[in-house]
Amino acid sequence: MKRREFLGSAALATATRGSTSSMAPRKVIVGTLMQSFWVAHPGLEKRLEELTGAVDRMDAEARRKYGRGVDLAVLPEASVTGETGRETRAKSVPYEGPVAKAFGGKARERGCYIVAATYLREAEDRGKCSNAALLVGRKGELVGTYRKMHVVPSADGRVMEGGVTAGREVPVFDCDFGKLGMQICYDMEFDLGWKELGSKGAELVAWPTQSPQTSQPAARAMEQRCFIVSSTWRHNASVFEPTGKIVAQVRGTEGIAVKEIDLSYAILPWSAQLKRGKLFDEKYGSRAGYRYYEEEDLGIFWSNDARLPVRKMVEELGLREADEQLEWVRGTYRRAGMRGY
Repeated sequence: MKRREFLGSAALATATRGSTSSMAPRKVIVGTLMQSFWVAHPGLEKRLEELTGAVDRMDAEARRKYGRGVDLAVLPEASVTGETGRETRAKSVPYEGPVAKAFGGKARERGCYIVAATYLREAEDRGKCSNAALLVGRKGELVGTYRKMHVVPSADGRVMEGGVTAGREVPVFDCDFGKLGMQICYDMEFDLGWKELGSKGAELVAWPTQSPQTSQPAARAMEQRCFIVSSTWRHNASVFEPTGKIVAQVRGTEGIAVKEIDLSYAILPWSAQLKRGKLFDEKYGSRAGYRYYEEEDLGIFWSNDARLPVRKMVEELGLREADEQLEWVRGTYRRAGMRGY
């Protein structure tokens, strides 16, 4: 193996979720919002109008760019309630009622999934609230709820986000396009939730947040081999692919971003044969798509042909996926008796 080829494969972290390349193409249009909520709350009805209006804008942009509507709209952390200070419990809202009506109705109207985030007043105990992300399905049904596990403690460590109860579960939801997980803001800092998402096969993670980080989400996306959609209060809202690269982003003071991704993909390391992706152009033309990153010595590839998974293309071209190549290298180390293998 040539040194350059080895370096191209060894640059990648070990994935915790298996390759999806053998599956048929799964195109998903994701939308995200960046908007500041450090403003006086306009009232629940007005805020819900603002947020469902953002979903309308995502859907319109998806139709303009891709000829069909958005599949998943992700809204920022606590965007329904906004900042609550020390009155989180008092200002939290239940899902039943106006919130369910607004997002359920919009999801049905646009035929999309919506991740709506709020300080949630718990139905079984109205004295408790959570920092929650609610997944609403295409038919307007509540698919499930993720409650932020790593809530932010006060300076004295006695109160969590103004009285929030920390979540204990890390669900992964079976959507019609694939497996969706969720994390919220400070969860980014801790391995626990990300490891569980990886073990449960999350392919796409919605990350409603106030923090506009990019370095850590990029690392998580690469390590977990998943897409991450951040929806934020400031600076940027971004779509990260499993290479760790940002493939869509809105920056400035406010706006939306929409991007079509494919959850069935192959990541390929540098090889002379690959010709920075041109081999796919020569063999498959528009039946395949890719983004090749010369500065990373790798690319992400997908199929546009429902009858031909990208894995089959990789095999026909005599190539290996990056993690497969890396495991092959580990095997050579083991056989050579190298330390640690």
